[in-house]
Amino acid sequence: MTVRAEEEDRRTSSAARRIRGRRVWVDVLLWVALAPFAVWAALRVSGWEPVFGWKQLVAFTPYVATVSLVVPLAALSLRRWFVVVVGVLVAGALGVVVVPRALPDANPAADGPRVRVLAANLLAGGVPAKDMADLVRRERPDVLALQEVTPEAVESLDGAGLRESLPYRVLRPSPGVVGSAVYARFPVREQPLIKIGFGQARARVDVPGAPPVEVVSVHPCAPSAPDRAGCWKAGLRALPRADGRGPVRILAGDFNATADHAEFRRLTDSGYRDAADVTGGGLRPTWPAGWRGRVPPVTLDHVLADARAAVRGFEIHRLPGTDHRPVQADLTLPRG
Repeated sequence: MTVRAEEEDRRTSSAARRIRGRRVWVDVLLWVALAPFAVWAALRVSGWEPVFGWKQLVAFTPYVATVSLVVPLAALSLRRWFVVVVGVLVAGALGVVVVPRALPDANPAADGPRVRVLAANLLAGGVPAKDMADLVRRERPDVLALQEVTPEAVESLDGAGLRESLPYRVLRPSPGVVGSAVYARFPVREQPLIKIGFGQARARVDVPGAPPVEVVSVHPCAPSAPDRAGCWKAGLRALPRADGRGPVRILAGDFNATADHAEFRRLTDSGYRDAADVTGGGLRPTWPAGWRGRVPPVTLDHVLADARAAVRGFEIHRLPGTDHRPVQADLTLPRG
């Protein structure tokens, strides 16, 4: 072999080693990028919430599911087929738990009266009473569930004309963020307050032509710190389950939880349906209202309806003075 041939051979070998080295580093980077999504998918699908911080993070699963597609697409462009396969499985697992919220569901054959339910968080009574009363006059709900109701807010709402629109009520006002209330167009009977952390008012509403209807103004305390996690979990667990035999139950308000929280899914699995999910709007965010530079918006406010009721419509409104967006559902109840 000539000297020139040997030199060419060394250059070829050196170039091949550099190419192999780059390929190894590309593979490593792809696997490192995929690993967080794989861990996220495993935790979300399993329902295991190992540390306090995960209770905050899991709420952003819809965003993570979308971003997770980047890794398999990058691997596809680089012809890393094994990474493509694993990446598609990870993205698929996240998609399976997220995509159904954007797809409408069928309804039961309910043929009773129609009821409109509206729920709003007043942010410690900070919502202007006129705006709240105007929303009620415009949308004409039959039931209104309010959270963070203060004594001053009750007086202001009556002064703004809410009593004329919804004359019946169960009031549990309190200074700060723990008060709640249920207003209705039909007669109500007060039920025992669910008081674990925040107070969650509960009322039996006598809707003509329907079986007994129980409405809860939902507001478990927010899991904003490690010492609040137990209060949040207990508040969700204290909510009545849907048994299919007793009153038709409607849970409406600020759940401080999304469909990606295991505690929320345990509640819905008892026999409730999220009105937003049923209508294909389950990914529409409700908090924080607008983009306030804190976190990407997520879906904390819900109307959960007994599986015997049909969901005919769902809307999200805007309301000044609060960081939550009011949610509204149109329901057809079973015949009484």
